[in-house]
Amino acid sequence: MNSTYSPTETTKTKALVINALFIALTLVATMFINIKLPIMGNGGLIHLGNVPLFIAALVYGKKTGAIAGALGMGFFDLISGWAAWAPFTFIIVGTMGFLAGLISEKVPGKRELVYTLAVAAALIIKIVGYYFVEVILYGNWIQPFGSIPGNVMQVVLAGIIVVPLAGRLKKRAGQVFE
Repeated sequence: MNSTYSPTETTKTKALVINALFIALTLVATMFINIKLPIMGNGGLIHLGNVPLFIAALVYGKKTGAIAGALGMGFFDLISGWAAWAPFTFIIVGTMGFLAGLISEKVPGKRELVYTLAVAAALIIKIVGYYFVEVILYGNWIQPFGSIPGNVMQVVLAGIIVVPLAGRLKKRAGQVFE
C-alpha cells in the first residue's frame, strides 16, 4: 500500500465530495421543499433546489454548479414522476449552474452585483428553456406562460437567499480547504 501524500488525489477527492454533496442538497431541496402552483395548465413548481445550485455555482464554480444542477434536479425529475422532463432539466439547469458559475468566476466587480447578474442570467435560461420545453411537450404556445411566474419566483427567492451569503460562504470554503 502506497501511503505517500498526493495533493492531486486530495484535490480530486475534495471535488468529488463537494460535487456529490451539492447533487444531494439540490435533489433534497427540490424534492422536499416545494409547492405546486395552481395556475394555468402545468402551473409550475416552486422549490428551493436553486439555493444549493447557486451556492455550488457561486462558491465552487461553473463545473460544480453545472453538475449540481444537472444531476440534482435531473434525478428529482426521474424519481418524482416527471421523467419526461429529466433530459430537458439536465440541459437547462446544468446550463444555469454553468453560466452562473462562469459569471461569478470571470466577471470583475462588486461581488454582490456579479452574483446578482449570475442569478439573472440563470433566470433567463430557466424561463426561455422551460418555455420551449413546454411548447414541445404540450404542443401549445400559450399554456407555457402559466409556468413563468413559478420559475421567476423560485429563482428570485433563491437569489435573495444566496446572493448576500455567497461571498461569506466562499471565504469560509477557502479557509476550510486550505
